[in-house]
Amino acid sequence: MNNPSCIGPRKPKPVLAYLISCQMLLLLNSSSVAYASRYFNPALLEIDNPALRGADLSVFEENSSQAPGNYRVDLYLNGQQIDTRDIEFRLLRDAAGKQRLQPCLSAAKLTELGVKASSFPAIDSSESCVNLAQTIPQSSTTFQFNQLRLNLSIPQAALNMNARDYVPPELWDAGIPALLVNYNFTGANSRERESLGQNNNNYYLNLRSGINWGAWRLRNYSVWNQYSGGISSWRSINTYLQRDIVALQSRLTLGDSTTASDVFDSVQFRGGQLASEDEILPDSMKGYSPVVRGIARSNAQIVIRQNGYVIYQSYVPPGAFEITDLYPTGGSGDLNVSVREADGQEQNFVVPYAVVPVLQREGRFKYSLTSGKYRSYSGGVDEHPFSQATGIYGLPWGATIYGGMQAASKYQGLSLGWGQNLGALGAMSTDITQAWTKQEAQPKDQGQSWRLRYGKNFIESGTNFSLASYRYSTRGFYTLQEALESYGGRALYNDHKKSRAELMLSQSLWERGGSLSLSVFNEDYWNDNRRSQSASVSYNNNWESVSYGLNYTFSQNGYDSNGNRTYVRDHIVAFNVSVPLSKWLPGSYATYNMNSSRNGATSNNLGLSGSALAGNNLNYSLSQGYTGRGVGANGNIQADYKGSLAELNLGYGYDRHRRQVNYGIQGGVLVHQNGITLSQPLGDTVALVQAPGAAGVNVLNQTGVSTDWRGYAVVPYLTPYRRNIVGLDGDSFADDVDMTLSSQTVIPTRGAVVRASFNPDVGQRVLMTLLTRSGNPVPFGATVGASNNAGIVGDGGQVYLAGMPESGQLQVKWGHDATQQCQVSYQLANQPESGGIRLVNGQCL
Repeated sequence: MNNPSCIGPRKPKPVLAYLISCQMLLLLNSSSVAYASRYFNPALLEIDNPALRGADLSVFEENSSQAPGNYRVDLYLNGQQIDTRDIEFRLLRDAAGKQRLQPCLSAAKLTELGVKASSFPAIDSSESCVNLAQTIPQSSTTFQFNQLRLNLSIPQAALNMNARDYVPPELWDAGIPALLVNYNFTGANSRERESLGQNNNNYYLNLRSGINWGAWRLRNYSVWNQYSGGISSWRSINTYLQRDIVALQSRLTLGDSTTASDVFDSVQFRGGQLASEDEILPDSMKGYSPVVRGIARSNAQIVIRQNGYVIYQSYVPPGAFEITDLYPTGGSGDLNVSVREADGQEQNFVVPYAVVPVLQREGRFKYSLTSGKYRSYSGGVDEHPFSQATGIYGLPWGATIYGGMQAASKYQGLSLGWGQNLGALGAMSTDITQAWTKQEAQPKDQGQSWRLRYGKNFIESGTNFSLASYRYSTRGFYTLQEALESYGGRALYNDHKKSRAELMLSQSLWERGGSLSLSVFNEDYWNDNRRSQSASVSYNNNWESVSYGLNYTFSQNGYDSNGNRTYVRDHIVAFNVSVPLSKWLPGSYATYNMNSSRNGATSNNLGLSGSALAGNNLNYSLSQGYTGRGVGANGNIQADYKGSLAELNLGYGYDRHRRQVNYGIQGGVLVHQNGITLSQPLGDTVALVQAPGAAGVNVLNQTGVSTDWRGYAVVPYLTPYRRNIVGLDGDSFADDVDMTLSSQTVIPTRGAVVRASFNPDVGQRVLMTLLTRSGNPVPFGATVGASNNAGIVGDGGQVYLAGMPESGQLQVKWGHDATQQCQVSYQLANQPESGGIRLVNGQCL
């Protein structure tokens, strides 16, 4: 087959480029039945330059076709993408003895992929590359360079059957020893318009500090306040020591904490707790989802849809199958399962699905064990010792059983309940709690509390009962908190609840019709005639990019006044609209809010908010409002700046009675073995970026975060037990900084400070023209090595190198003979520069 582009070019082309393009096209068009190896004759490179001889193209021959090194690739295992990461590729020999570009997969990486490393003696724990095809029978690797896609084919028998997104615990990183301080300081200066312009100054400091050592986490939460007049207070809210118990998928807490709330109401305690931790589980094993069972007659494709969306797809061998790792969807809607056989036949069936909070997956056991002293939310209450144990277990066929016990010298309680996925009817749970109580200065009492919860999503009408619940308690029933709060000189606990009803409902309207939501709440009490009621209806929609909403709320609170019930009722109507102004002011919105209360006044407010600066570091808002009934005008302006070392905010507001200036600074201090690093406010789990010498480099996907003068930074938020990619923005590198790998994957445990280490090449960027001893350009394809860098020579003897010191030596090699290698000394001082790149000539010695 003739290729027109190689027959008659319409305009002159360089002879060398023309011949090379023709050669490559001929290779691509060669018949698939010709099994001779592909070969590019290096002599073609000598046509334009006869003095250039001996070009070494071995690194580009055969299927390697690209230089060895690190490439960021999409990683596929048995046809499914599992990750995107940087992988080193080396020239390794295949089964036929030919050198090919193959991934360097260590034993640790194969274990991370789920390979049963213990079943293959050739896979050791060293960091050397494992030849997958020679180690695991019937396995292979294919690197599609044009798509940067690495395909791994490994037999299922060689893989552990793990849930989707499972991360082996041996890959979790407990982090480095560190001292953490999270601070939040705010202050306000207000001047009263009356009282002769009196000034008031208030200050508030919030400190969350901790120490990490191995798997242990020590944490403290303290606050300080100072008000006008010099009155100040310091209070330690809680202190606790915590660590994971990996073998039990649990967490141990010693100190101040709260009990689990899935069976009993949560209370504060000081003591010890061992409890299951859902956060440790893969996302595909958290929450509730039914087990999908079926039978495949051949190698079949399984597709599961919910509410019209595909939520799962996989392939199974012939025989019975079970799918246990469906992601929880957080709503209802039957699962439509399709089994497509190898011959094209298809069978379909439905698995009912609905959920309430207590439901667990089949076989999942969730527990909590607590023992300690009761801590009141207010002072003066005796710290009675107590113990609590709860358990929830997922049974087959969508059922869950749960229960627990509470025991103290003045209180004992038992609870037992059942949850059920009812399929087309929704999901429900019901439980009963029996309690025996001895309150201070009161006779012993006993009673029961019943609770019913229901959830259902009506797909056809778009109606969703996210939660409907009702609890009724007899007069003699008290919770643990109600019982123990009666001790310590206080009167009987005020809120002796009788019944409580809640309903939360949402309704999708027609297309582009928006949505309605309804919430209703009612609660009354045994110890007085007080009753609390509220109802709220909201409508939300958007037109083009404009969003708007309307809300109505009714509230009624009753209290007993000399034996007569008195009600305080209010009706509130609110309207809001938000209009983007991106055409005129990027990243900004104009807002309008109206609020009208029967017991208050009507207020109207116009506002403008948005973000500014290149990295959206600055958030701002300003508003002007007016309130009726003599309240008058009010206004506010606020700015918040996120810097790499801290977060600053400043604001000013006024109304009829006062003017106020408020200010604050929030941030974190991380003390580690390499020094002290300042940061934005710290989350629970963080990463310490270490790139020595690379100052001012931005961290990807982190607003305002960049490395300090030493090359350190803190990524303030990570997701524990998951793969987190920490990347550096190459566009922010200084001219003297380059990096082979600019991203790292870290898998922290909760509360960890993990290190994300980078090895920047700090030095000059150089484009060097290398000449042989005879003065000719070094051949194309020659390799160049430096102490911390390497490269391959291109046309004209040119090679690009980064991170080069001001002077040094290079090793150049274009063959195996002594005459085909040399050493080059260079000096970069006073050399010409173009676009931040030094242009240098290097002569072989």
